Amino acid sequence: MIVIKSKEEINKMRQAGKIVADVLYKLNELVKPGVTTEELDCIARDYIESQGGVPTFLGYHGFPRSLCTSINEEVVHGIPSPKRLLEEGDIISVDCGVTLNGFIGDAAVTYPVGSIDKDVERLITGTQKSLERAITAVLVDNRIGDIGHAVQSVAKEYKLGVVRDFVGHGVGRNMHEEPQVPNFGKPGTGPRLRAGMVIAIEPMLNLGSHEVEVLDDKWTVVTKDRKWSAHFEHTIAVTEEGPEILTRYE
Repeated sequence: MIVIKSKEEINKMRQAGKIVADVLYKLNELVKPGVTTEELDCIARDYIESQGGVPTFLGYHGFPRSLCTSINEEVVHGIPSPKRLLEEGDIISVDCGVTLNGFIGDAAVTYPVGSIDKDVERLITGTQKSLERAITAVLVDNRIGDIGHAVQSVAKEYKLGVVRDFVGHGVGRNMHEEPQVPNFGKPGTGPRLRAGMVIAIEPMLNLGSHEVEVLDDKWTVVTKDRKWSAHFEHTIAVTEEGPEILTRYE
């Protein structure tokens, strides 16, 4: 069942989303060669808790950390570790969730670590633009398929593979709610968008094939061909005035 949120509930999600946005903004300054993913995780957790929030991912189905930190060929759900040092030329996708007053904000950014090559720039730019175009499709009476088609269209323009095994989702009191929001689809298909719906749109695009697999840690998702992947995400409220990004960062 798709849960329609009240204006008061969306305001609570806006407050949770602001903390998520603050975390991702702060980490942008800290992602550099020599930093460990555990350091990023500790900084994020400390800030979230200082704002009265709870790291949503910590303990979620047993996940051991507050952030997901996925490097290079890792698509999503990478586990922060003191052994994972960022190196010049890497990219890192950071996914952050915050629970505040019973409601959740969820967003992700892929950061370059120093200078990156042109193909990797294309990957990051294409993934970010696919999210931007998808957000423009979040209009009352549009359908979920319109969002997926928007992502897929940009991926095609940038010659990127679209991950199919993991998708976006509704979000609210729970991390994953209905509806699922795939990054592919046909216009005019799927559930209709209604004012008060809140969804997390999260393109995961690859330099190579769309195929992925899960590593032995049971969490980290990597591309099967080990080509690099990028991930961007925002929590979006459907309103009569158009899409509202609840996790906007500058």
